[in-house]
Amino acid sequence: MTSLIVEEGADRVVWRLNRPEVRNAIDRELVARLHEACTAVEEEPRVVLLIGEGTTFAAGADIAQLRERDLYDALRGINSKLFERIHRLPMPTIALLDGHALGGGAELAYACDFRIGTPDTRIGNPETGLGILAAAGAAWRLAELVGEPLAKEILLAGRVLTAEEAHAVRLLNEVVQPQELLAAGHRLADRISKRAPLATRLTKAVFHAPRGAHPFVDDVAQAVLFETEEKHMRMTAFLDKRS
Repeated sequence: MTSLIVEEGADRVVWRLNRPEVRNAIDRELVARLHEACTAVEEEPRVVLLIGEGTTFAAGADIAQLRERDLYDALRGINSKLFERIHRLPMPTIALLDGHALGGGAELAYACDFRIGTPDTRIGNPETGLGILAAAGAAWRLAELVGEPLAKEILLAGRVLTAEEAHAVRLLNEVVQPQELLAAGHRLADRISKRAPLATRLTKAVFHAPRGAHPFVDDVAQAVLFETEEKHMRMTAFLDKRS
């Protein structure tokens, strides 16, 4: 049984974490499958919807494997490199969270551009309780998402957010019933896909560019878009409709 099910579409792809017997814990085999999936959407950019099989998004890293890792494994950045790669995918990514998204599972969700949950969603980083830290992005990315005070509660005091709390701080963009989760993800993907794909790709890239790169990177990206046929077509359609 494969640990990642990939469902291909013309403008989007669904990645299903498929280890429900261990609450979709992220092991090395799943990391390898996710790298393969990243390669495919880097070569053919599409919106990514990421969901867990069963009633859990991802309960974290596989603790049995994690216990045996040494300092050299930590320095390889097994999860951190994967999650950074997902963060930098060319088109938007949507994490669909039912049940627990803890530890590495939460960090995987933080790496995505959007997160949609259910009333049962719980998000947190319990790593310090296991004698380690959240080293796959949460230690710096979470503060960017929810602000320093709340990030410290989660990282240093083990606070686990409910769906309502996560939605209130926009860590979750939307909360829907479990049976509506995938459909809600597709609705968001529909909204994204109606927009010009290259404009979306460049907007995401510019958004994540370092502060020192602006405004030059904005101007260069806009120069590329100004020369596209799609820009001319869409603006002509807009003007014709207004007339």
